Amino acid sequence: MQARIKWVDGMAFVGESGSGHAIVMDGAPEAGGRNLGIRPMEAVLIGAGACTSFDVVLILKKSREQITDCVAELTAERADTDPKVFTKIHVHFIVTGKNLNPRQVERAIKLSAEKYCSASIMLAKTAQITHDFEIREALADSAPRE
Repeated sequence: MQARIKWVDGMAFVGESGSGHAIVMDGAPEAGGRNLGIRPMEAVLIGAGACTSFDVVLILKKSREQITDCVAELTAERADTDPKVFTKIHVHFIVTGKNLNPRQVERAIKLSAEKYCSASIMLAKTAQITHDFEIREALADSAPRE
């Protein structure tokens, strides 16, 4: 895996992934930034949320659950002193589908947290990571996504 980070100006950077995608990151105005993009630590949190969401959706699909939507809402706390690592992260999943089995949803989240999500497992070295979930019934005309 590769990445390239290019300083634009002020405290703004463009991160380019090895797969050819880019993201703009910037610092807060009080740190010399102009608020042109997300903060680097926000990118880390979003990456962890995307990583675990990917796992949960994939596991539920493989379990033949009729999932139609998945949202992960993350809240995090950071240390007060440098390095300001994450100390607590909570992931709240909102999983929508038809007749979803709560045990399967719980199992998917646990497998992601303990076995598959590289980002979460790495962050768990400094942060206490907790999870919970709610299940919402899909509307009658909602089809499972492929």
